[in-house]
Amino acid sequence: MLQELLLALLGYTGDLIIDEREHQSCLGVNLSPDAPISDERSFKLAPDISFLEPSDRDLIERIVTLGFYYRELDRFAAKSRNLSWIRSANETAASPLTRIVELSNKRSSSVYRRAIANGIIEILSVYRSAVLQIEQKLLSDTLPILNTLTQGLNKFFVLLPPLYELVLEIERDDIRGGQLLNLLHKRCHCGVPELQTSIQRLLWHGHQVMYNQLASWMVYGILQDQHGEFFIRNQEDQDLEHGSSRTDITGKLTRLVTEDTSLTDWHLGFHISLDMLPEYVHMRVAESILFAGKAIRVLRNPSPAFWVKDPLYNQQARRSTQKTEGFTIRLPLQKEPSADANLLGEELLPQSEADKIESMLQDLKEASEFHKRSFECAVDSIRAIAASHLWQLVVVRADLNGHLKALKDYFLLAKGDFFQCFLEESRQLMHLPPRQSTAEADLLVPFQLAAIKTIGEEDKYFSRVSLRMASFGISVKSSQMDQPKATAYMDANLGATLSSASSEMSLDGWDGIALEYSVDWPLQLFFTQEVLSKYLRVFQYLLRLKQTQMELEKSWASVMHQGHTDFAKRRHDRINCSVLQQRRQRFRPMWRVREHMAFLIRNLQFYIQVDVIESQWNLLQERIQNSHDFTELVGFHHEYLSALISQSFLDIGSVSRILDSIMKLCLKFCWSIENQDNNPSTSELEHITEEFNKKSNSLYTILRSSRLAGSQRAPFLRRFLLRLNFNSFFEATARGVLNVVRPSSALPILSQQ
Repeated sequence: MLQELLLALLGYTGDLIIDEREHQSCLGVNLSPDAPISDERSFKLAPDISFLEPSDRDLIERIVTLGFYYRELDRFAAKSRNLSWIRSANETAASPLTRIVELSNKRSSSVYRRAIANGIIEILSVYRSAVLQIEQKLLSDTLPILNTLTQGLNKFFVLLPPLYELVLEIERDDIRGGQLLNLLHKRCHCGVPELQTSIQRLLWHGHQVMYNQLASWMVYGILQDQHGEFFIRNQEDQDLEHGSSRTDITGKLTRLVTEDTSLTDWHLGFHISLDMLPEYVHMRVAESILFAGKAIRVLRNPSPAFWVKDPLYNQQARRSTQKTEGFTIRLPLQKEPSADANLLGEELLPQSEADKIESMLQDLKEASEFHKRSFECAVDSIRAIAASHLWQLVVVRADLNGHLKALKDYFLLAKGDFFQCFLEESRQLMHLPPRQSTAEADLLVPFQLAAIKTIGEEDKYFSRVSLRMASFGISVKSSQMDQPKATAYMDANLGATLSSASSEMSLDGWDGIALEYSVDWPLQLFFTQEVLSKYLRVFQYLLRLKQTQMELEKSWASVMHQGHTDFAKRRHDRINCSVLQQRRQRFRPMWRVREHMAFLIRNLQFYIQVDVIESQWNLLQERIQNSHDFTELVGFHHEYLSALISQSFLDIGSVSRILDSIMKLCLKFCWSIENQDNNPSTSELEHITEEFNKKSNSLYTILRSSRLAGSQRAPFLRRFLLRLNFNSFFEATARGVLNVVRPSSALPILSQQ
């Protein structure tokens, strides 16, 4: 009976100590090695044993329960350490569509469970050693058997039952990855030193897997996560796991092949899985890990287009030019882009820096316990290294500042001469509604003419700017049409374009004018579509503002020209002198209104261009000079764009609507004056004037409110209000003391003439 008792302690039952489930096998109970962990303690003494006292029987059954725990823990470890899935995965075809099947096969496996199983094997080996020592002691000396067993296995009575409950919960709830680390971390907080030490050892084994995954991700930019257990997840695998259709999966895989993989990975490829994120790892730390890995992927996998254009690469290419027997022979560097890209990748991330990152993770891995502070400090250091080298790539080697200056020139209208020329060349065209079929081609003509007159050959960024009509959605590249052909097109077809335009379309159809900016790798990491859309929003606003200012100036020029013509007629025709003088007096109030419009538009444009754009640009330049962190740089640029939008009132619906109405009224006023000979009625002008006064007073009232003028949201708004209200005119008008529009007699109807 002693031998059978010792064997039962190692999970082997016999005639005296039986497993109740074996007697139930005839009822269909599954006893295969892959069967689930039993939730009922089934090791019992055989019921036909009658020579034992009840107290001894209870004690023996209590002791043999350890054997049941041992067997179930050993079965869990054996199942978790089963590596047969590797052979089946290698035999499976590598077709992308078979990845769904592979993921479902791997779902039952877990590298974290395998690590925990290794820790359980260590604990069970200590238990087996204890049983062996008890056997040797009982065989060498005549000792009370049950007392010796109880005394020798006493610590395992507090150790094996909690471990059994742990693995039972793991298997029942299918706990894997970060969830398993969470469970172990919670179980570590207990009052039993032996149990706490054992679970800490299991957690250490789990952390070894996590550190290996972190090393692969943060040193080489490779995501090693065959079973979907790491808290950094691949978006493609998540789509496959959640059952996306085959068409969607095939389309995404094809798109990943055709597009730049590093850019796709940066924006869409990876994300943080909250389900697998350990609770003791802060979200900020997880985001730093995600950023560091993506940055390493970018640095180790540069775009072929970049390393061909890179100055350092070209310098190496020139050095590879060899002269043999009087002939110049250039080595075919581009035939092996992968090798050259790897060399450049090593240059973008020096091996010494990679070794430094690996050393930090190795120190964490070798620690006996997980220290949260040390872990966070190491992650922050690694993230700083990745961000610094990514900053070097984007700012220095990719000339970020030059592209920022180009966006300021063209999207923020810093090249005022170019847009002034463009608006003048397209002025006659924009007086008519756009034609859907040729609107973009019609705009390209004045666009190219303005470039000929104002853009020099040294401007290497203009070729990246393309013009399009957002409402029509067809992009027209500025370099697609050579400039001589553009001039010929202008001479031959402009008249036909203007004469055949439909008058039924909206007056402001040209508000859809937009610019696109072509960005190469790696600047797409910085200039995302969201960023470029913000630039486009500000551009369309500023272009309309500049067009409004130009139309007001042109109307004044046309009035002065008409005045000089009338003066010449008055000298030669004394008879109609009084009629011309009367006409001049009738239109004088309109010129006063035009001056009020021009005053408001000029001050608004000066405020945006000088107080907002230039001040924010100088602040951005100062921050770029003082920062060497890519993440900080992205944040500074985001603050820069947000300040442009907020201080220009584009994010305040009431103000932006009023400004939009004011610009429309100004343009309508100017075009009505130009057509005054064909439309002599001034009723429309009176309505425009009245609406303008209402809108301008409303604008001033809103801007001078303490909610805007007294906040830090627009620090230079007070200057703008001071320039508007330098003589208290706007304030008095807003209070209703004065009115810009006099009674209807101030603008007599010309039809009475």
